[in-house]
Amino acid sequence: MNLVLRGRTAILGAVLLAGLTLTELANAQESIDFGRQIQPIFAKRCFACHGPDKAEGGLRLNRRATATAKVDSGKQAIVPNESAQSELIHRISSGEEGERMPPEGAPLTPIQIELLKKWIDQGAVWKDHWAFEPLQDHLPPKVKNETWIANPIDSFILSQLEQNGLSPAAPLGKEALLRRVTYDLIGLPPTAAEVQAFLADSSPRAYESVVDRLLGSHHFGEHWARHWLDVVRYADTNSFERDGPKPNAWRYRDYVIRSFNLDKPYDQFIREQLAGDELPETGSDGVIATGFYRLGMWDDEPADKLLAVFDVLDDIITTTSQGFLGLTVNCARCHDHKIDPIPQQDYYSMLAFFQGITPNGNPSPNTERPIFENDAARQTYDAAVKKHQDRLNQLQASISTIENEFREKLRERQTLADQPDLDDLEYRFYRDTWQSLPDFDSIKPETVARLEKGFFDITPATREFAFGFVFTGVLKVPQDGEYTFSLDSDDGSRLIVDGQSAVVYDGIHGLGSPRTGKIRLKQGRVPIRLDYFQGPTGAKALVVKWSGPGVESRSLSAGAENGQLTSVKNRPDFAALMAAQGPTILGGERHDQYAKLTKELGEAKRHRVEAAYALCVTEVGPNPPETMLLKRGNPQSPGEKVVPAFITSLGGGTAIIPEPGPAATSSGRRLALANWIASSDNRLTARVMVNRIWQHLFGRGIVRSPNNFGLLGDRPTHPELLDWLALQLSTGGHAVPVSAKSGGAIASNNTAIGNVPWSMKRIHKLIVMSNAYRMSSQASMPVAAFSKNGMAVTDPRVVDPLNNLFWRHDMRRLSAEEIRDSILAVDGRLNPKMYGPGVFPAISDEVKAGQSEPGKGWETSSPEEQARRSIYVQVKRSLLLPILSDFDFADTDSSCAARFTTTQPTQALGMLNGAFLNQEAAEFARRLRTEAGDDVQKQVAIAYRLTLGREPDPSIIEEGLKLIESLKSKHNLTAEKALDQFCLMTLNLNEFIYLD
Repeated sequence: MNLVLRGRTAILGAVLLAGLTLTELANAQESIDFGRQIQPIFAKRCFACHGPDKAEGGLRLNRRATATAKVDSGKQAIVPNESAQSELIHRISSGEEGERMPPEGAPLTPIQIELLKKWIDQGAVWKDHWAFEPLQDHLPPKVKNETWIANPIDSFILSQLEQNGLSPAAPLGKEALLRRVTYDLIGLPPTAAEVQAFLADSSPRAYESVVDRLLGSHHFGEHWARHWLDVVRYADTNSFERDGPKPNAWRYRDYVIRSFNLDKPYDQFIREQLAGDELPETGSDGVIATGFYRLGMWDDEPADKLLAVFDVLDDIITTTSQGFLGLTVNCARCHDHKIDPIPQQDYYSMLAFFQGITPNGNPSPNTERPIFENDAARQTYDAAVKKHQDRLNQLQASISTIENEFREKLRERQTLADQPDLDDLEYRFYRDTWQSLPDFDSIKPETVARLEKGFFDITPATREFAFGFVFTGVLKVPQDGEYTFSLDSDDGSRLIVDGQSAVVYDGIHGLGSPRTGKIRLKQGRVPIRLDYFQGPTGAKALVVKWSGPGVESRSLSAGAENGQLTSVKNRPDFAALMAAQGPTILGGERHDQYAKLTKELGEAKRHRVEAAYALCVTEVGPNPPETMLLKRGNPQSPGEKVVPAFITSLGGGTAIIPEPGPAATSSGRRLALANWIASSDNRLTARVMVNRIWQHLFGRGIVRSPNNFGLLGDRPTHPELLDWLALQLSTGGHAVPVSAKSGGAIASNNTAIGNVPWSMKRIHKLIVMSNAYRMSSQASMPVAAFSKNGMAVTDPRVVDPLNNLFWRHDMRRLSAEEIRDSILAVDGRLNPKMYGPGVFPAISDEVKAGQSEPGKGWETSSPEEQARRSIYVQVKRSLLLPILSDFDFADTDSSCAARFTTTQPTQALGMLNGAFLNQEAAEFARRLRTEAGDDVQKQVAIAYRLTLGREPDPSIIEEGLKLIESLKSKHNLTAEKALDQFCLMTLNLNEFIYLD
């Protein structure tokens, strides 16, 4: 059972860890905590038959009202204050087969039974879970040892230590502290010059000056952005077999780096990612930030297309709820959440916020937009686009004039069949069965090809029935005016001209009842699109016509005459007619003019106005489809309609969404959700974020399960501190006083860095300026015997072996990125260049051979680019850089709350034998020879100074010299090769890889 030391006395947790007897448990006065001690028993042992999905015998144990009600037998499972009268206790205590519960598996343990009895006797209190309670403004507690307090964080930590008879570990030495805070804030080792400067600075503000410098460094954003990228499952590719690229995903990564460096308020950071496109005046960041939605895995050829749509939405819900709220809302996709108070309706109410998102594509205008640095750049682009379009229209108008002239003169000589009014015509072909028009953009086509003749033509279909087409192209409009479009089809069809719906003729029906629609058009080239599907039976036909100024009811399709499908193959080719008869009918000069204009139009159409593009979210429009609750999560079994609403256990309520304006391209739903999550009143948002910051500064969070603050997540070890920090983040808090005896450790004026709401840098500074952060990782208490006979316990390694009370700082291994970046930093090759597309370090052919197409999608960057920080390395889901993968790089398939820290043979093999480490060791040796010449002792001293971040002891220098000498004398290495091997050894030292 997860019994954690908590509260003022922690009687129950302490005695259980010491070996609690049933008698002692029965006599213990500590209140039983439902969420921590009872709910997990119900969830793991009872819910299979008596939970949200099942109520055998009429008993449900997921709600107090149903758990205390009479069941089918007429008995009461739980009688508050009367465990002896409770049928639940009778059944779990029974030794009779067929009566004992649970019927399968091992019976409940005596401790579990006694816990349930005691809980019932205490009134069967079903307290709300701590995470669903509003934030409480706790005053820092009073402590005995006030001299240890540098800021209120220390009061919360020391208070619990003193209550448990513990003292904090000794403070860390200056060199080790500088190394710790430098890595924790910027992910790089301190330089030798920085170490020397800090050691030489004896002023009270020496450490604070270092903290301010690090928080102001651009490396801060590079380091802390990587922590956030883990949470949002960042990768540059889609996964699955092809693992194709996500175009311009790197702009999102750069956005996160900039946001941390600028100390963008966290509430704004949330709003931009969830609804940046719906915010006013966010500039390009508002578009780039919504790349958040596109970062997950995407299967471009799913077996079940409809299910794949809801899988993508589920990924968004999972990442949003876990990343921002620390809740596993995704567990309610198929049924009510089995543990947390999240009904299935809450899941689909949350899904409704995202229902209008356009499907992924690669590449696709749904997922990419042009971005601009400022309004002037946007205006320049818009002007260039308009100028380009005007040029196309002018050319088309001139060409149309000559073509009409040619037609008129040709009609005088012969009857000319319908000539194509369409240009640049392409089709996408689909094989499937539909009863109504689907969203073809969310489906992968079987074939994409051009239609050379300039007519809508369904004869390229490769099957007789059950297929679909999407035609796209350009309609050549001869002059301004209102045009009438006629659409007849067997079966469903939809015609869109210049972005306007002209005619829709949906469903399964036959030919013979055309529908018409009118649209006003400007002279020139306008986009046209036609969607069509053919049902599983019947004929197949498509007839599209138009008429208007300069157009006398001409066909746009291959057509169907008398119910029989015809092809354009035997129709006159206008281009061939013009080439053959143009010079004669128009005259040589006029024909040459036509040829010149046609050539210019072709060249102009191939030209695109240049712009930077970003991966982003778009919506189908201001009116998204309705959302239905899916029974058992099955898209084929829709249930009742749901509307956008907030999570019930966090206050709930239907979202109030303003009516979209006439020019709106989205529904505004995502902004409503973003505002709710980013509100200072939200009970989880600030708690989750300050816990993440604490996690990366202390090695684990105040809540050890950063993505799960629910009932099966870990409870906070210091709930009052968590709430205090959360309020400091969301409101800016109050000025944080510094003890007069602390020497002004936070600021010389005894105040914090400012009362700035949602400032993440402020929370970083508060934490690293505390004495709790500056403790050593070593136990300083003497070992004493552990006893239950009342003897004082003084050894924290016995009282709190997991360091739940933070009596010391946990040692940690550097992350994968920190290891690689540190190697590049100490050998002098680290390239400080920021931002831009991902880089591709060299990967061996043996590693690439594991791909379905070895080497596909992995280039090799220049040596200078390869030496950039690891955050800029391309994250290809199917091919991770080996040194990053070996040292537990984040799982990119889903939100990564905390990385594993493993010890495995591939780490040592790669660090000793890998090409990268041996190359960098040689670079390190080259640096040492440059800085120390041929003085081997100086070379060794500089090497240790750079790798260990401290002045080396004479003994370790002596060991290094002996190693070099041994490599030369015993292994016949040259002085150069011996130094290379010595450098390889220093890069493999535990002290280089681990952080005190």
